[in-house]
Amino acid sequence: MPATARILPFPQAGGTSAVVCGLGTWVPPRVVPNAEIAARLDTSDEWIHARTGIRERHVVDPGMATSDLAVEAGQRALKSADTDRVDALVLATTTPDRPCPATAPDVAHRLGLDRCAAFDVNAVCTGFLYGLASGAGLIAAGVAEQVLVIGADTFTTIIDPDCRATAAIFGDGAGAVVLRAGSASEPGALGPFDLGSDGQDADLITVAAGGSRQRSTRRPAEPGAEFFTMAGKAVFRKAIFQMAGSAQTVLRKAGLGLRDIDRFVIHQANARILNGVADMLGQPVDKFVRNIDQVGNTAAASVPLALDAACASGELRPGQRVLLGAFGGGLTWGSTVLRWPELEAV
Repeated sequence: MPATARILPFPQAGGTSAVVCGLGTWVPPRVVPNAEIAARLDTSDEWIHARTGIRERHVVDPGMATSDLAVEAGQRALKSADTDRVDALVLATTTPDRPCPATAPDVAHRLGLDRCAAFDVNAVCTGFLYGLASGAGLIAAGVAEQVLVIGADTFTTIIDPDCRATAAIFGDGAGAVVLRAGSASEPGALGPFDLGSDGQDADLITVAAGGSRQRSTRRPAEPGAEFFTMAGKAVFRKAIFQMAGSAQTVLRKAGLGLRDIDRFVIHQANARILNGVADMLGQPVDKFVRNIDQVGNTAAASVPLALDAACASGELRPGQRVLLGAFGGGLTWGSTVLRWPELEAV
């Protein structure tokens, strides 16, 4: 169990809880199959799929930014929730349109949500879970009645296209949910959250250049420092350990057991990581939703994209108990549980 994890209080019966009432996603239309990048990376479609579980990914066209994906997903989530107003917008992303200002206010403006609170959250691949917790906190505090939470990333804009370790893994996409104030007993109500971090391993997942640490030197960045890097083997082990531990923590807080969970929807980082978490929890792999073969690792968009895919296929049905989980740079991790609601498909 991660010693550094902190558990947020579980909503008391009769209190105000955040309830999922809308879901929407969007991926760029351009599809890049493994074969298109295999020759450049001196590998093969078979090798990429065997190592990652990925067959294709969606990639932004030149000039397309994270906000463009976020707006599309946000529109669909608002339509799903049958609302055109929210009190706050939380955008989870590691690839903002610009270092300053935050991307969320622009997304809110383009969605017609002027004057609502809007801010970015950067917890890398755990961003959507941190965003959900932020939205739930705004509702619990009485600051907002409805919150739009978006996870959107264009990771293909920050990876070295010739790096075999990362170029085949990542794709671009966005997913969003609308949260509303409601009762802890109704379908869609978010349960307890487990959120944690371990900054001593911050360099395992990083973009070295572009921040104040590098810029304050007044020297040009080292060649390649502008690209995303990841210590694959170390991240692999920590991702399995932390996501499994976080799942156990949040279930204990919720008063549930592993057998009570119908579906696990966790960050689609790598098919072998999904299998590793299943093994560590002693759960059958078919309880773990996966769409990584079609979209790759989409960072903060990963969990909502997997939710949408599972809903569309009928794998995820109203009334099922679902555990959401993720692990990302920081290092960060998080989990929550809910009973899946009836949602209008968009």
